[in-house]
Amino acid sequence: MRYMYLALGWIMVATGIVGAFLPVLPTTPFLLLAVWCFSRSSPRLEAWLLSHPQFGAPLRNWKETGSIARRAKIAAVSVMTVSYAIFWFTTDPPALRATLVLIVMLCSAAFIVTRPEPKT
Repeated sequence: MRYMYLALGWIMVATGIVGAFLPVLPTTPFLLLAVWCFSRSSPRLEAWLLSHPQFGAPLRNWKETGSIARRAKIAAVSVMTVSYAIFWFTTDPPALRATLVLIVMLCSAAFIVTRPEPKT
């Protein structure tokens, strides 16, 4: 199982790196999954991710307190709003599909917004 978690962790890191360059693919959720996988397979790689200069602080905040920084919340909800607008105006979706996508995005946004902010 250790090798499976290790491989899955690296896949999540690779996906997170791709997400850093593609606006529709989030980075942090994949890195959170990578931290979780590495915590079960390689404490050294887990520590490496948690101490990363750019991604370490948000990962530590989530792992320790389940908190999300205000700037990250604003960015996430803004990108979700723009994504829905693009979906709505470029695909002319049927009402049911548009409603389902809207419900998923609103629930996701509500989850993000209701997380505590890190203590500074």
